[in-house]
Amino acid sequence: MNMLRKIAVPVGACIVFLIAWEFLVWVNGWPNYKMASPSDLWPAFWKFRELFAIYAWQTLWRTVVGLLVAVVFGIGLGMVMGFSRTAREALYPLLVGFNAVPKATVVPVIALLFVGQHDFNTILIAFMISFFPIAVSVSIGLSTLEPEYRDILRSLGASNMTIFWKIALPKTLPEFFGALKVSVTLAFIGTNLMEIVEPHGRGLGHLFDSGKINADYPLMFAVLIALAVLGIALFYVVVLLEKIFAGWAERNPG
Repeated sequence: MNMLRKIAVPVGACIVFLIAWEFLVWVNGWPNYKMASPSDLWPAFWKFRELFAIYAWQTLWRTVVGLLVAVVFGIGLGMVMGFSRTAREALYPLLVGFNAVPKATVVPVIALLFVGQHDFNTILIAFMISFFPIAVSVSIGLSTLEPEYRDILRSLGASNMTIFWKIALPKTLPEFFGALKVSVTLAFIGTNLMEIVEPHGRGLGHLFDSGKINADYPLMFAVLIALAVLGIALFYVVVLLEKIFAGWAERNPG
C-alpha cells in the first residue's frame, strides 16, 4: 500500500498539472505559436521521435558523466574542507564566489577555450554547476563531527581517511544524498546551457534551439517535457540509492 501511494501520488500530481495547463491555454485561447498545450506535445514527440531518442541519450550520458565527476570532486573537496579549518576558511569564499557567477556567462568562455571539444565542454559545465552542493554538504558533515570520535580513532592510530570511511561518511550520507538530489537538476541545467549556446548539433538543447529558430512552439515545449522526464528519472535513481545506503535515516511521519 505504501509503495502504491508513492507511485500514485506523484503520477496524480503530474496529471493534475497537465490538466491545469491544458485548461489555462484553452481558457485564454492561446494559439500554439504563443503557448503550446499538452495536447500539442504528442504530435511533436511522434514527428521527431528518432531525434528525441538520439538527442535524449546524448544529453543523458553527458549529464551523468558530469554528475559522477562532480560527486568524486565534491567528496574530495568536502573532505579537505571538513578536516581542515584553514582549508575551509580559505576555500569557502572562493567557492561561493564561483557559484555566484551565472554559468550562462561561463559557457561561451568554455566554448572558446576548448573549441571543437563538444562532449568535454558539456561534461565540464555539468560538473562545474553541480559539484558545489556536494562539497558543501560533505564539508559541513565532517566539520560537525563530534571531536570525541576523532580523538578516540586517532589515539588508535586511525588516519583521516579511516575516520572518513568508518564514521564521517555514514554520518554525512543523508546530507550527501540531499545535496545529490539538488545536483542532479543542476547538472541537467549545465548540460543544456552548453547544448544551446555551443552550436554542435547534439543533445536536447540543440533540438530546443532548432524549435526556437523555426518558431515551433510544440517542439520547444516537448523538449522541455523530455528534459523534465529525464531529470525526474535520474532523481528517482538517486532516491533508490539513498534508500539502499541511507534508508536508516528516513522518517515516516505518516
